[in-house]
Amino acid sequence: MASTSDKIKGKANEVAGKARQVVGKAADNHEEQMKGKVRETKGKAQVLKGEVKDAVKKVVDKA
Repeated sequence: MASTSDKIKGKANEVAGKARQVVGKAADNHEEQMKGKVRETKGKAQVLKGEVKDAVKKVVDKA
C-alpha cells in the first residue's frame, strides 16, 4: 500500500510542479519556474520510488 501512496503523492507533486512552472513562465519569474521544476522532479522521484517498491515486493513474493 505504501507504494501506491508514493505514486499518488508523486503524481500530485508532478502536477503542482508543472502548474508552478506555468505560473512562473506567465509572470516571467524564473525563480518560480525553477521551484516548479524542482517540485516536478521530486514527484517523478516519488513515483519511481513507488514503482521500485512494487518491483521489490513482486520479487520477494516469488521467493
